[in-house]
Amino acid sequence: MTKWHNTIQSIKGPLLIIEKSGDIAYGEICKIKKGEEEILGQILDVSQDKAVVQVFQSTMSLDLNTKIKFTAETAKVGVSEKMIGNIFDGMGRPKSNKTFVAEKFLDVNGKAINPSARLQPSDFIQTGISTIDVMSTLVRGQKLPIFSSSGLPHNELAAQIVRQATVKGEDFVVVFAAMGITNEEANFFLNDFKKTGALQNSIVFLNTADDPSVERIMTPRVALSVAEYLAFEKEKHVLAVLTDFTNYCETLREVSSARSEVPGRRGYPGYMYTDLAANYERAGMVKGCRGSLTQIPILTMPSGDRTHPVPDLTGYITEGQISLDQSLLKKGFIPPINPLPSLSRLMGLGIGKGKTREDHSSVKDQLYASYAQGLEIRQIVSVVGESSLSDIDKQYLEFAKKFEEKFINQGFNESRDITESLNIAWNLFKLLPVQELKKLKKKQIQRYLK
Repeated sequence: MTKWHNTIQSIKGPLLIIEKSGDIAYGEICKIKKGEEEILGQILDVSQDKAVVQVFQSTMSLDLNTKIKFTAETAKVGVSEKMIGNIFDGMGRPKSNKTFVAEKFLDVNGKAINPSARLQPSDFIQTGISTIDVMSTLVRGQKLPIFSSSGLPHNELAAQIVRQATVKGEDFVVVFAAMGITNEEANFFLNDFKKTGALQNSIVFLNTADDPSVERIMTPRVALSVAEYLAFEKEKHVLAVLTDFTNYCETLREVSSARSEVPGRRGYPGYMYTDLAANYERAGMVKGCRGSLTQIPILTMPSGDRTHPVPDLTGYITEGQISLDQSLLKKGFIPPINPLPSLSRLMGLGIGKGKTREDHSSVKDQLYASYAQGLEIRQIVSVVGESSLSDIDKQYLEFAKKFEEKFINQGFNESRDITESLNIAWNLFKLLPVQELKKLKKKQIQRYLK
């Protein structure tokens, strides 16, 4: 039986510096006596005579006489299919009276997928959002982040994706995890999921801003452990929506500062890339398993700065990004997804005949080209006016206007299937002369341009 030790030497923010006693290991979970309550901590660092413990709750009432006990176990979460339809806190503890019996307990850090066992993502996930489905297609097993900034409706977009995302003919589950959100945002998500029925097919993990900040480091790991169990053991298709990774990285910086580590860029720890990759790379498909794990991490860029370490490092690890745009929001276009800086590097693997439609790739290319041309002419007009424009320039200008009004703008409550979204694009092509539709094949023009 393990003993309680009184070996705390100092308390620094969320960290305890303790005298090493016995065999303790990195990542080991320990229990800390806080009055009559026992709270959890985890070993962050071990040296020859000292160790650092990260506490998952407030350390305010702790002192040097506080007792600590080591469990010789890593952080684990109980998992079960009966978790579907339930709400949990950031550590995986139920927030309602609904209980379930764990089928097994999994290490929250997961197990790295052997690269040779990975399958190439190749199947379409429909979000019901035209700009994503047609121009930055989400593919099963992909990790595709949403880049947002303060004031943009990324929460509403996340809720819409949770409600609408589907895989035709397959068993599909959404795992939603929120890190460091306000109570108002938490209530928004819960009310939306319950009202629309999305909760019935989802598992929700909530870590709010007034919860212990260190708990935020565990939240995505707990959520992804559950997602991995459903995907790779129960062979379901799982979509993990994780918001907000900027809050998560702020906690990494807080813990790094408390440990007096040498800071990296903008004060973030030098190992942040590795830490983010450890979360993002849990997405994928595995040989011999029908299930898949797809990720949509959401992050807010401070002042919309794409060079900020969080979006910058995320861009290196993931396969593209969905970009929200302030100027589109000001015009009243919902969701304000700007297709030009958005990108899905794997979309070519998940579209085409038998997956979406045979004209999908050509339609996407033509939309990009025509919208970019329209925006370029719009900039010229802002300088010299419309009087110097040719007739074809005016048609491109009209195309850009209608593209934003009819294609980008669809609201947060409208779900469009891929056929409907592609047909809207073909209706927009009627605004341009046929000779300008150079990205489309003649057979496609004859079939769809009616």
